[in-house]
Amino acid sequence: MKKLFLFAIPIIMAACVNQTPKERNLILKSGIDPAAFDTTMDGKKVSLYVLANKAGMEIAITNYGGRIVSVMSPDKEGHLADIVLGFDNIHDYVNIDNNFGALIGRYANRIAKGRFVLDGKEYLLEKNNGENHLHGGSHGFHTKVWDVVQASDSIIVLHYLSKDMEAGYPGNLDVHVTYTLTEDNALHISYAATTDKTTIVNLTNHSYFNLKGAGEGNILDHILTIHAKYFTPVGKDLIPTGVIMPVAGTPFDFRQPEVIGKRINDDNPQLVFGHGYDHNWVLKIKASDSLVLAAKVLEPVSGRTLEVYTIEPGLQVYTGNFLDGTVKGKKGKVYPFRGAICLETQHFPDSPNKPDFPSVVLQSGKAYHSYCIFRFGVEKK
Repeated sequence: MKKLFLFAIPIIMAACVNQTPKERNLILKSGIDPAAFDTTMDGKKVSLYVLANKAGMEIAITNYGGRIVSVMSPDKEGHLADIVLGFDNIHDYVNIDNNFGALIGRYANRIAKGRFVLDGKEYLLEKNNGENHLHGGSHGFHTKVWDVVQASDSIIVLHYLSKDMEAGYPGNLDVHVTYTLTEDNALHISYAATTDKTTIVNLTNHSYFNLKGAGEGNILDHILTIHAKYFTPVGKDLIPTGVIMPVAGTPFDFRQPEVIGKRINDDNPQLVFGHGYDHNWVLKIKASDSLVLAAKVLEPVSGRTLEVYTIEPGLQVYTGNFLDGTVKGKKGKVYPFRGAICLETQHFPDSPNKPDFPSVVLQSGKAYHSYCIFRFGVEKK
């Protein structure tokens, strides 16, 4: 396993902010018009920014929600396709309830009953998912306009200050997220945060991937590998029971490559609760800074692959079970049931209420960091 030490908060240099694609008159390979993202919200400028490398990859990111808008990735013949779900204009991101490609915080995933206790004090959060709190609430980080403090052809650094008691969370949380595209077709995402009051933090990116191309059918024929011996089963409300269960002998065993759709409709209570896969796989019992290969996805026709590396102890895998064909995305394409897979690197759901799970508590004077790599590739055989 690799050891990672690159967690310094990026230096804020306003002078490093380059021109946006619109200002440079760039025509994106995805066909998206950068002007469709040019607006002002909450007194801040919203734009589209583009990362590109010599290998031909192109990734577009907006500072509205820190969202990955498009990922142009080659297949085994060298043909590019946009492999993340989303929209081709800022209006739809704002007006359609979604978290496509977004930075999620302060707490990714669910917190039971929208409550937790910290240092003996109870904190109450919005219940925006039945009786539970999900993804930081309806006004979480995915709805915020992030400051762009650095941008170039290979890197974009975003900053957001979440104020004390925003969405019910204690502490002024100062967050930096850095996206870096490398020449070997890997997108590195580095998260860093500090607080002035003890709080909880669990950040992730919520991109919806379809390696055939966004809106090109479902992902049931994708082949998935998850390097985890355990998962955390849930109840009907999708809150973990607190048990850490072996995947062996269950439809959750992806230690060897398996077609996603092979067992997804099995008569298994866990699959019934989630309408498919919407569960946390345990990569580590104890949190550490060691970087591990969490999962790999292969689309056999195009040959496109996606590898996910992380230092996080958990990986939430979600197979688009609540997509219902009513959302039209880029180029007017419909996003069907199970039309994408999400691979969210994070701590376990409901950790603030599960003392046996790895802690998500961040104390004043301490630094939070997380790290994820999405490595895009091709298998030609």
